[in-house]
Amino acid sequence: MAVAYQSISPVANLSMRSPSPSYIKAPSPKFSALKDGVTVDISHARNVYNPARNMVYARFSDNDWANSNKAHYMLSDRERAQANNLRADAWRAVKETDDRTRRRQAENTRKLANRRDDIHFWKQELINEIRAMENETENLQEHKRVLEKAYMATANPLHIAEECLLHREKRTGIDMVHDDVEKELVKEVDVIKKCQEKMKRCIQKAHIQLKLNRAALHECEKDAKDKHHAQNIDDRMHQLRNSSVGIGYYPGIENVDNTLSIPYSWIKFTQNNIARSQRERAASERLRGEIDACLRACANAMWSQFNAVNNAFNTRIRETTDARDKLQSHLQRVMQEIMDMDRNIELLRKAIRDKEAYMKVAQTRLEERTKRLNVEICKDHPMKGLAREVHEIRESVRYLKDKLRASEIQMARLMKTKSQIETDISVKENSLAIDAKACMGLRKTFPSDGNVGPIFNMPLVR
Repeated sequence: MAVAYQSISPVANLSMRSPSPSYIKAPSPKFSALKDGVTVDISHARNVYNPARNMVYARFSDNDWANSNKAHYMLSDRERAQANNLRADAWRAVKETDDRTRRRQAENTRKLANRRDDIHFWKQELINEIRAMENETENLQEHKRVLEKAYMATANPLHIAEECLLHREKRTGIDMVHDDVEKELVKEVDVIKKCQEKMKRCIQKAHIQLKLNRAALHECEKDAKDKHHAQNIDDRMHQLRNSSVGIGYYPGIENVDNTLSIPYSWIKFTQNNIARSQRERAASERLRGEIDACLRACANAMWSQFNAVNNAFNTRIRETTDARDKLQSHLQRVMQEIMDMDRNIELLRKAIRDKEAYMKVAQTRLEERTKRLNVEICKDHPMKGLAREVHEIRESVRYLKDKLRASEIQMARLMKTKSQIETDISVKENSLAIDAKACMGLRKTFPSDGNVGPIFNMPLVR
């Protein structure tokens, strides 16, 4: 078919192929040309393009038609063969997956049973350890109670020893001596305080050990509780079947991995809890033995020192009593000497008084003889004798006064000695009252308590 082609100007073709969208009305471009010096508008040239030419190129040939049919035949055969193979593969897949699924479910059921048995075994081990730890904790608590009672019982002996030291501070004079009694009392206070320190340390150790026991017991109880919960879950899962009630879909659950352990670490965790509890039980048993040894050692030390102090008191009381008796004997002799010295002083005073008359006579004679006249004033033998007599009397009086002064001094010394002996006797009496009555009176009840009993007789928990 002949088709007449018309020339199409490029300017007209540009007007038909506008790039603007159809819903936008674009302004028509204006083109102009210069001809013979005159501008001519060519924007409205007539379109001469024939759209029928597209129908010529849309036609297929016979070969194309035949080839298309053959292609469809071949496609049908190929798809049917593929479908047949797929059906056969699907049947085999159904059988294989069904068998594999059944085997896998049976295998996991068996694994759940084994897991349940393992959990039961370790749970039973934990329960046995929990019972042993509870028994040991009760025993340690009883030991701690006995130790605390013994510790409180030492307060009264310590108070009595310190009270004895305070009473002995009331001694006076020479009896304020650092004697064996004071040394033993100071040693007794030191022994009791050391025993209290030992008991206090044991009480603190017991307190800490009880905390450790409870911590280990708590871990075992928590582990046993978790295993009991896991055993119930695994037991229910072991009994779960395809026909059981409550099964359902949980999409994506197979991708959830919230596990915190593996079989090795799971067993190791329980073994560590049991081993920890066993270690704490062994430490608790050792501590109970240490508490028993501490109680016995403290009781022996306090009892030995108690006897040593009492023996020192008895010895000191005997010594003080002997000293007091000797002082009283010396006091009697001093008082007798004072009486004799008093008579001697009176005798000397009387002798001095007696010399006064002789002195008066002699001096009067000399005085009167000085009244002689002239040559009669002679230094004769009587005058010499009278002068010698005056000198002798004066010397006798001086000598007697010396003796009197010495006697009075000695009398004063005897009185001072008497006062000192009496003071010392009162000191000894005071010391005897303190040691024999106050201190030994207090120590009759040492070291016992009516509510607790003597520390060295306290029953110890076995």
